[in-house]
Parts: sequence; C-alpha cells; structure tokens
Amino acid sequence: MVGTNFCDIKILELGKDVLIITALDNLIKGGSGQAIQNFNLMFGLEETLGLI
Repeated sequence: MVGTNFCDIKILELGKDVLIITALDNLIKGGSGQAIQNFNLMFGLEETLGLI
C-alpha cells in the first residue's frame, strides 16, 4: 500500500464474528492530498498526478 492512493479491505468470517482488516498509506490521505486528488479529477488529469 505504500505510495498508492488505495485502501485494501479484507473481510473474514470467524464463526459468529466478522473481522475487517484495512491497509492504507496515510501520508497522502490528509486534506491536502484530497484537495490535489479532487483538483485532478475536476480538470480531467490523472487522479494520482502530484501525489506519488
């Protein structure tokens, strides 16, 4: 997950319980990273441009 803009999610069923595990690179998930991602989407650029 390091250096990506994705969140992996794994769901496991353990008898009557459910375990949900997630992994993400939190360095680009702050407000500034979201702003750059949204700017790129608004102007038709590659979504991760300037983030990696």
